[in-house]
Amino acid sequence: MKLFRYGPPGDERPAMLDADGVGRDLSAVVGDLTPHTLGPDALARLGRLDPARLPPVEPGQRLGPCVGQIGNVIAIGLNYADHAAEAGLPIPKQPIVFSKHTATVCGPHDDVWLPPGAQKLDWEVELAVVIGQPAWHVPEARALQVVAGYCLANDVSERAHQLEMDGQWIKGKSYPTHCPLGPWLVTADEIPDPQAVELWLDVNGTPRQRGSTRTMIFGVATIVAYLSRFMRLLPGDVILTGTPPGVGMGQRPPVYLRAGDVMTLGSPQLGEQRQRVVAAPLPA
Repeated sequence: MKLFRYGPPGDERPAMLDADGVGRDLSAVVGDLTPHTLGPDALARLGRLDPARLPPVEPGQRLGPCVGQIGNVIAIGLNYADHAAEAGLPIPKQPIVFSKHTATVCGPHDDVWLPPGAQKLDWEVELAVVIGQPAWHVPEARALQVVAGYCLANDVSERAHQLEMDGQWIKGKSYPTHCPLGPWLVTADEIPDPQAVELWLDVNGTPRQRGSTRTMIFGVATIVAYLSRFMRLLPGDVILTGTPPGVGMGQRPPVYLRAGDVMTLGSPQLGEQRQRVVAAPLPA
């Protein structure tokens, strides 16, 4: 299934795509797509629905993030060998783990904010993993069983704040709008091999990133099992699994985002996103 959420920010409604690509409203079936509706039983009930009996979603609706009430956004850094090389950093021996504030999450086509004073705003197309069942010390052989589905993510990053200041990466990763998710939550049964997902990203129509999850250093099952050793993963947690080469800081010379730039990104399996960079609004 391809599930999504639509409507104004904070008031999104759940929906699914039918076989013809038409959105069908799920509001009469579930209140929202949240941690409470991501377990295998709940997803199985949705899978048994006849989409033709559900009301269509009116065209032109804003798409929200494909999961609501996210508890944690956990990310893996330098998880593609060629991306580590372009960053001038050694290949990690264990997954590099950091987090993004949950207020970064936004819809797949929402504007992305250029923070005040930002000089090195960068893009990162990624496969995101959405957890559907609690996971604590889950063996790698069973790790994919706790995954509800997958979606596209843009791990927008302010590199100066991430890499040129003391402390943790989270400072350069946590501005509002810096984690567009969606358009779809693609349930795990539609992606039996998460190590065969193609990813791409363009800026202003110029190709920047082209990659595949098959070149990850640590695969999805390894990441889920590894994280579950240090934290209890919960339904609704989102894991960003790293980005292929082609980010702005890896260009020669580096290229960073400015107000008015447009990012388009996608995957044949996960759908497409489009974001315009705008100056961040400031409090009155």
